[in-house]
Order: sequence, then structure tokens, then C-alpha cells
Amino acid sequence: MANAPWVKLALQLNGAGGATPISLSAPLPSQGGPLWIHLDYTVDEAYEWLQNRPDVPVSVLEALFATDTRPRAADVGGGLLIYLRGVNLAPGARPEDMIAVRLWIRNGLIISTQKRQLLTLSEIVTELEQGEGARTPSDLVKRLVDGLIWRMEDVIERIEDQVGDCADLLETRPDKALTHEISSLRRRAVTLRRYLAPQREAIARLQNDARIDRDDAEIIREAGERLQRLLEDLDAARDHATLLQEEVFSVQNEAINDRMYLLAIISALFLPLGFLTGLFGINVGGLPGVDNPEAFWWFAGSLVVIAAGILVWMARRRWF
Repeated sequence: MANAPWVKLALQLNGAGGATPISLSAPLPSQGGPLWIHLDYTVDEAYEWLQNRPDVPVSVLEALFATDTRPRAADVGGGLLIYLRGVNLAPGARPEDMIAVRLWIRNGLIISTQKRQLLTLSEIVTELEQGEGARTPSDLVKRLVDGLIWRMEDVIERIEDQVGDCADLLETRPDKALTHEISSLRRRAVTLRRYLAPQREAIARLQNDARIDRDDAEIIREAGERLQRLLEDLDAARDHATLLQEEVFSVQNEAINDRMYLLAIISALFLPLGFLTGLFGINVGGLPGVDNPEAFWWFAGSLVVIAAGILVWMARRRWF
């Protein structure tokens, strides 16, 4: 019997890398391999179904259906509760708009909840369908953690490359568009770090948990080391973007100051000339040269001499 739409998947692992679909409309198998039930936490029916299960404590129910989560790993309701985040690689999506996945593991039962599709989980399901997937809950957690971190590497490397491209453009195009691009990269790095830092702590907690097999814990530890390196790269990219933004502001301010300085020189040059032309432009008697036909040329020449004198005076004072 097919499951309801709010059931993303319901499987029983066979312990050999494969899985068999099960129906949640019937009693869950009491024997065999571990059960993995993956639900859509935004649907009320999923909450009601899980609420009717006596083996799921209320604290676990609330944790699995929380709308806002930060990565962590803790003992809740006698089992292991895990919050993890993965980058959003859907077409047109922002990678920093990370997708949350929640898992609770106890006594061969894995209950997970999610809203949006996560490629790593889809890959895990595909491996199970091919008979090459997780054999135990510990193995499933290992594959999930490892896959999430691998996909983060491409995103962070792309941010580093984009920051480097901005640095190359700084010499040729220090305009508002570049400033906006650098600010966007900084915000992206800050948002990613907001979740990656606590995820590193959650992974450290997982690798020391007794419910995680030793071999799986080694893979999780390696994933944690990669995540630590990614955090350092992300911090370096963010700091580089900050320096670039400050340098862009400096270049823009320097260009504005140069323009203002040039305008000030021009204003200082034409201030006395404007005064003289205004003075000789008044319509009152007694102005010298009114009856002389060559007076205009004498006056224009005087303005040229005055302007040249002002330029020489400015040059000697090293104003330009």
C-alpha cells in the first residue's frame, strides 16, 4: 500500500546495503533490520502520526518538528537527536539558504524530518535502491555527514574564486556594482558560517558518541576536519572581501577627492575673474574705457594675465 504524500520515504534496511519499502498504514515490522522513516515536518498529518506512536517521546516530537534549528547533536528521549544543515544546490537557489534535516535514532529506529529536497539524502536513497547503501543507522549518519561536507566544499571554493575575481576587477572597475558584489559575498560567507560553526561542534559530538561505530566515527572525524578547514577558508574569504570593500571605498573616495580638488582649483582660478567681469558689467557711468573701442581687448588681456598669475602662484605653493 502506498504511503501518504507527507511520507518522503519509509524503508527497512536489510543490513547488506539495500532496503525494502514499508507502509506506515500498517504496523511497523518488529523484526528485521533498522527502520528509516522520513517525514515532511510541515504537514499536520505527519505530526499526528508520530504523536500517536508511544515509543516517541514528546520532547523528540517537538524537536523533529521545530521550524527553526541550529546544528547540534544531543541525547533526547533516550536516543540520539541530530540537527544538520546542507547547502541548497537547487537551480536558482542561494547555497547559503541552507536546508535543515533532523534525525532521531534509537534502538534500530531512525526518524527524520525535512521540508525541502536535499541532494545528499537523495543520493543515500539511491545507493540503498542499488544495494550499495547504508547497513546500519551509524552508517547512514556517516554517509549523511560526509556527503553534506563534500557538497559544501564546492560552494566555499566558488566563494573564494569570486572574491579573487573581485580583487582582479578592483584595478579596472571600482564602481558601485563591484561594491555590491563584494557585499553580497560577505553576507553569503557570514550566513554560511552561522551554521557551519555549530555543525562542526555537532560533528565533534557525533564522532565521540558510543552509538556510532568506530569505523564510521573515523569517517565522521575526517569530515569534521574538512569542515574545520572549510571554516578557515570561509573566514579567509570573508576577511579578504572585507579588505577589498575597504579598498574599493578608498579608491572611490580618492577619486571623489580628486574631482573635488580639481573643482576647487577651477573655482579659485575663476573667482577673481568673475569678480572683475561682474564689476565691469554694471550699467553705471564712470567705468573706464567705455568710450574706447579697444578697451574690451585690453580688459580681456588683463584677465588672461591675472589667470596666468594665479596659476603661477598656485604652482609655487604646490597646490597642484
